[in-house]
Amino acid sequence: SIMSHFANADDLIHPLNAQQISRFARVCSSNQFEQASLLNSAGVINFPDEASDFVRPGIMLYGISPQNSSETKRTNLRAVMTFKSRLLSVKTLATGHGVGYGSTFVCSKPTTIGVIACGYGDGYPRHASNGTPVLINGLIVPLIGRVSMDLLAVDLGELPAEVGDEVILWGAGNPVEEVAKAAGTIAYELCCGILPRVERVVV
Repeated sequence: SIMSHFANADDLIHPLNAQQISRFARVCSSNQFEQASLLNSAGVINFPDEASDFVRPGIMLYGISPQNSSETKRTNLRAVMTFKSRLLSVKTLATGHGVGYGSTFVCSKPTTIGVIACGYGDGYPRHASNGTPVLINGLIVPLIGRVSMDLLAVDLGELPAEVGDEVILWGAGNPVEEVAKAAGTIAYELCCGILPRVERVVV
């Protein structure tokens, strides 16, 4: 059997994709292999005509796009992984009040914030920037301040929210691809980064 793996399939127009497809076909045609496989998740989506004897979907089995940007609508992928928590605190801070270590966010007006039970000790990226999307009660609100080990904060704006409300850090309604983009990373890293202390529930 022979297998290869795309080096640049997340970039549909990368010139090396066509070169790799051509070389793989040439090797297959000049040798007698029982089975051949070239396509990973991105290959399945972008180059379906190049499927050989079998394909090797990976990230798309999680309902996550392998592209550099969110493509879940185009591919009809549906998220099967949800990373969630709950609000621990809801409070209003005065103008000029800093949020989190280093005061990387300072309130420009009286601001209602929510404090969420999650941090880099759970696998949420510490480098997630102000504005990273968080879903609460059906609406996206922005992350504010620096993510700490056990907590993160969001600007609730006018959103009605109270202690105990469920928070979707990523999953249905808040695609992990968009969270990764805002955090300057890729969905693969976020999904692999959930730490052991987070409870797993399989349904």
